[in-house]
Amino acid sequence: MQFRHPKHDLYIPDETEPGVALRRVTHLGIVSHQDDLEIAAYHGITECFHHKSQWFGGVVVTDGAGSPRKGPYESYTDEEMQKVRLIEQRKAAYVGEYSFMVQLGYPSEDIKKPKHAPAIADLKFVLEQSQPKFLYLHNPCDRHDTHVATFLRCLEAIRELPPEQRPEKVYGCEVWRKLDWLLAEDKEMLWVDKHPHMLRPLLGVFDSQISGGKRYDLAEEGLRHANATYFDSHTTDKTSLLTFAMDLTPLTKDDSMCPVEYAVNYVKRLEIDVRDRVKKFM
Repeated sequence: MQFRHPKHDLYIPDETEPGVALRRVTHLGIVSHQDDLEIAAYHGITECFHHKSQWFGGVVVTDGAGSPRKGPYESYTDEEMQKVRLIEQRKAAYVGEYSFMVQLGYPSEDIKKPKHAPAIADLKFVLEQSQPKFLYLHNPCDRHDTHVATFLRCLEAIRELPPEQRPEKVYGCEVWRKLDWLLAEDKEMLWVDKHPHMLRPLLGVFDSQISGGKRYDLAEEGLRHANATYFDSHTTDKTSLLTFAMDLTPLTKDDSMCPVEYAVNYVKRLEIDVRDRVKKFM
């Protein structure tokens, strides 16, 4: 199983044969950076954890270069930090019992290039081999440039597949722009109350990020509780842990649909809702 970038890394926690490890996947997450999976695709990870017939697979497309560093990592070179982050991602895959974990190793600059052929070929290969039922991606309204670029490269790869090989459901998930602003009817509500103890261990292995003061483990746990409590003011909570996602499935069913207009239409619907609500009481 050969990926195109020399820095790629394939890890299979239970040492199953690579082809089998890909084919058994039912839930797949494709993200930009190490630890993005454990935030964006946490729903898929916990849906598959200790499940007999469901398996989670993870793809990180970039090499982790340029990450901030403090404390014990302050003097690390960029190359050394890349190695640290690669190992941390392997640790998360082990803790979460992923079916496979592939880090493609591309620089962010490559992923930002429209229709970057090597990356798209790698992504297409993973999608062809795994044919997941559920796919977790970055959402196009994220405020991190590499996240948006990764979403677009994934969409390009999906659109090279025949319809019968495409995922049944594609979620655009929260990382650097949360999705509480979506209208209620536009939210995909992902209950993440299975194995609630798993969030801190999964994110806790990314010591190079957390030791610098970015307590993603605590922030994400708090966010999930907040989403559940503040989702609706007139009903009691049905779950204590909730993440929001955007339904990207239409973009993978209709290749003529523009991802820019698709994303902006969510914002337009919010604008109409705000305008009408204020005007109603004037």
